[in-house]
Amino acid sequence: MKQVALAFFFLISSQIFAQKTCDYSVNVKDSIGTYKLTKEYMIYEKNFAGNKHYIFLSLALTDGTPTLNLQMIQKSKEFMKANCFDKNSKLFFQLNNGKIITLLHIDQENCGTMLRDSEGFDNRILVGNFMFIKGTFEDMKSSPVNLMRIKYLTDLDDYVFRKEFTAEMDNQVYQPENYFINFLHCVE
Repeated sequence: MKQVALAFFFLISSQIFAQKTCDYSVNVKDSIGTYKLTKEYMIYEKNFAGNKHYIFLSLALTDGTPTLNLQMIQKSKEFMKANCFDKNSKLFFQLNNGKIITLLHIDQENCGTMLRDSEGFDNRILVGNFMFIKGTFEDMKSSPVNLMRIKYLTDLDDYVFRKEFTAEMDNQVYQPENYFINFLHCVE
């Protein structure tokens, strides 16, 4: 009876703590080097009064160096404030265990791109690439994230990570607070 209970415990615990499968949008290895990029994963969605705001993360591995790619999309018929990334921009992640993890922006200024769609909406797309600081992987793989702070060139924004949500955009279920626990192994 103990063996059955023990086997059941290991089956349940392996299901709970199992990492997600790595799904790459790019996976190239050639004479120049290697590059892997995970598919974009929505961590934030806000639809209010005709304005939409989405944040996606993806992980990249370039010749052994891991980075985090952030893509922010805003959609509105009203004025949208432009935020820019520069060499001093940072991402801060507050983990449930109380630690704060900082990622540094690569030295590339970017204020995004504005596009108007056929429905008359302005769409601002801002992309930033951030480097991990040595020694932060283990903390991020072991504790959920509850808050992300983005330091732009001239502003700060905070985003609370939800445990789980169903996106209105694509009806998919996302688990933002466990993003790094589930996918960081894809770029090790």
